[in-house]
Amino acid sequence: MPPPDERSEKQAAAQQAVDILHEISTILNCHLDRRTLSICISMIENGVNPEALATVVKELRKEGQELQPESSAAAARRSGR
Repeated sequence: MPPPDERSEKQAAAQQAVDILHEISTILNCHLDRRTLSICISMIENGVNPEALATVVKELRKEGQELQPESSAAAARRSGR
């Protein structure tokens, strides 16, 4: 295990990298929050293909958008609208 100073330096560098990538993500309108972005970065660092990951994220968003109107309609029915 690295010494505490080295560990905190690595954590600070990782946080700075996430901050920079989040800014890029925001500029590109990727709509990824910092936590999701961190998870994606970790997955890529552990060998996940970035293009495959991007495809999965796009598909999940698409499915989420398709389900959202159904959820809204169901909520409206339950509230009597």
